[in-house]
Amino acid sequence: MKIIVGLGNPGKDYEQTRHNIGWLFLEYLAEKYDTSISKSNCDSLIGETKINNEKIIFAKPLTYMNLSGNAVSKLKKWYKVENEDILIIYDDIDIPFGNIRFREKGSGGTHNGMKNIVQMLSTQEISRIRIGLGGLKHEKQNMADFVLQRFKKEELEKLNNEIFPEAEVKFEEFLDK
Repeated sequence: MKIIVGLGNPGKDYEQTRHNIGWLFLEYLAEKYDTSISKSNCDSLIGETKINNEKIIFAKPLTYMNLSGNAVSKLKKWYKVENEDILIIYDDIDIPFGNIRFREKGSGGTHNGMKNIVQMLSTQEISRIRIGLGGLKHEKQNMADFVLQRFKKEELEKLNNEIFPEAEVKFEEFLDK
């Protein structure tokens, strides 16, 4: 069994914002694998599917970004999985828009949600897919304001048609390991 966690914030105010790219990617995967992420468990919305005869849990933590580790810790305990069976998908402001980075371990960097996961699981040995947001357009722009902006229509189209299919390749590599 594997748990795939997309980071984001719950509520209408955060729908389709840059910071919710993890949730958007999970919705993309759920549609592809014909599942719904709507059941509530472990402070998350979850959906279950099978890929290559393996149970896959898609999870969208409802704890808000900075406390994502609380939900991930509960998911790990509830489903009795090891750290190597967890994949986190989240936004990265330091990577150009649309670029994808996959790592099997590392610190949380500047991302508070990932930092909280590393802290709550007491390890940096957590696989992650980081999807670039493109950084700040102007040095004076507030980072929180930037990540909480909604994607423009053309950016959403690029996500669904180009970026998410590329991230899906990394997701499949994770499943195959």
